[in-house]
Amino acid sequence: MVCLVPLGAGRQLIINTESRMTSHLIIPDTQVKDGVDTSHLLAMGKYIVAHKPDVIICIGDWWDMESLSAWDRGKLQFEGRRYINDISSGNEAMDLMLGPMKRYNQRKAKNKKARYRPRMIFTLGNHEYRIQRAVESSGEFQGLMGYHDLNLKDWEVYDFLEPVEVDGVRYAHYFSNPLTGKPWGGMIDPRLKNIGYSFTQGHTQTLLYGRRDLTNGDVINGVVCGAFYSHDEGYKGYQGNNHFRGFIHKRNVHEGNYDIEIVRLESLLEDYGE
Repeated sequence: MVCLVPLGAGRQLIINTESRMTSHLIIPDTQVKDGVDTSHLLAMGKYIVAHKPDVIICIGDWWDMESLSAWDRGKLQFEGRRYINDISSGNEAMDLMLGPMKRYNQRKAKNKKARYRPRMIFTLGNHEYRIQRAVESSGEFQGLMGYHDLNLKDWEVYDFLEPVEVDGVRYAHYFSNPLTGKPWGGMIDPRLKNIGYSFTQGHTQTLLYGRRDLTNGDVINGVVCGAFYSHDEGYKGYQGNNHFRGFIHKRNVHEGNYDIEIVRLESLLEDYGE
């Protein structure tokens, strides 16, 4: 069945109602490391069960991997960092977030149709890529450390900067200038123009959202989804930590267009925190 939705100026949006619109939940960078608060991840797990999005996208940098950081190696703050602590902190945080969903499905074990099984996508970020870079720099670690250490058995995993398209939206940790390899920066309008299609990325703590209505009736949307952690980063200083913390819930996603809901961390904890 085809549904015609009037858009004005004589234009119509044609929707095949047999393929229903979906909802996407986007989890920005969490940068989990040893000693940081992860209670908001349990709250997110509860939110997921309550709202049951069709697709969950974790945009990368779940693990901070501070033990493999190159920029502050040799400095005082580097003392005491351990690879095993980086891995276990992120793995435990993943179990914490997915716990409510797994417990929900256990309660529905006798009714397969009632179980909740979303599509779960993980796009590796530059912090996870620190693992691969370390192995490439020191070949003796090959097989001893790698992405296999990450608790991603429940996820559909995409390599660092490998885009995945879902319902007309491309997701990656960030999108780069093909001439330089560096991330596109700046405000959202130039990114929309340069990237040229509906996209959502992480990497930058700033929240940006914009859309372009094209002359052929198509719409492209761009989101830089900020950060999803409650701790402050020392390297950012007093003012640099005053950035958006929360997540994005897209509804009625179809051919790159959607309704967007921006949820602040404070709101999540107010509704789903302990």
